Amino acid sequence: MLATIAIILIILWLLGFFAFHVAGGLIHILLVIGVIVLVVHFLRRGRV
Repeated sequence: MLATIAIILIILWLLGFFAFHVAGGLIHILLVIGVIVLVVHFLRRGRV
């Protein structure tokens, strides 16, 4: 579930960054959130 959310956020970041050029700061926040969610997903998977 977390990996899916991270992938969606990263895809939205790529679309916004390369296609639409809107809200530069917001686009980078989406990328950071996506990466954090992905890292948390892998850390939780390692403990379980």
